[in-house]
Amino acid sequence: MIFSQKPTDAIVKGIFSTMMLSPNQTMLTEFVLEGFSEHTGLRLLLIGCFLSLYTMALGGNTVIIALVTSSPGLYSPMYFFLCNLATMDIVCTSSVLPKALVGLISEENTISFKGCMAQLFFLTWSASSELLLLTVMAYDRYVAICHPLHYSSRMSPHLCGVLAMGVWSICALNASINTGLMTRLSFCGPKVITHFFCEIPPLLLLSCSPTLINSIMTLVADAFYGGINFILTLFSYGCIIASILRMRSAEGKRKAFSTCSSHLIVVCVYYSSVFCAYISPASSYSPERSKVTSVLYSVLSPTLNPLIYTLRNKDVKLALGRLLPSFSH
Repeated sequence: MIFSQKPTDAIVKGIFSTMMLSPNQTMLTEFVLEGFSEHTGLRLLLIGCFLSLYTMALGGNTVIIALVTSSPGLYSPMYFFLCNLATMDIVCTSSVLPKALVGLISEENTISFKGCMAQLFFLTWSASSELLLLTVMAYDRYVAICHPLHYSSRMSPHLCGVLAMGVWSICALNASINTGLMTRLSFCGPKVITHFFCEIPPLLLLSCSPTLINSIMTLVADAFYGGINFILTLFSYGCIIASILRMRSAEGKRKAFSTCSSHLIVVCVYYSSVFCAYISPASSYSPERSKVTSVLYSVLSPTLNPLIYTLRNKDVKLALGRLLPSFSH
């Protein structure tokens, strides 16, 4: 993902590596993903858990996409963005779990340099897109509840399309920049990545060339995606809560809250997993803790999202009820 767990250490490393790089060092062409190889006794359990979660994530998000695209009752901005979120959930889990499962099944999980960079790109793209999409969806709920009379004009199909394309494009650019900067680094050994997928922080620790620019760009991405987006989302929900409290009707309050409760739960789950994984003192960094917390945002959150929207959203449940009988005929 875009977040860095030890930015200060990485910057210091970048400064010192400028003086220590040797011109005759052999470059690596592949890496070894450490994964969960130290927990051999839990291998079968982990395979079962990851396979189940991957199946649920793929199935659940595919159902969400099918429902939104085939149900006229779900042709609204909220469900349009939900469809985009489900797509990015599929990209996120598919960029991580298949390779993690291979590592659990085989004795050594190697990945080529190009394969590692591809995984890094798609993970960064999907994870950052989810954060931006959650902010856009929070704005959508803000307009729907705080300015209901202007909702159809403000959240027009054209604007929704522009916002979605903007999210995909901005995050693809961010992923391209971070991945491109990573391809410029030299990796001379060791080649073991202390993670179950290719991510920026452990890769920077393996580089034998300057990583200062990479660390600065990572900090900029952290500030934008993890800071500004979070503040905008909080501001949107602050306005929403204030608007709901001003309503006189209890039924109106209940209805207004029900329209945003699913998204609010998804926001809490995703940001909690991200902050748990990345917002911690550098002195407490642990590869083992990093692996466990990374499962939260790359595996667990994409699996829970469709369940949350299906179980708590009446429109989605009605559309699902109409879709299931159609398969039985």
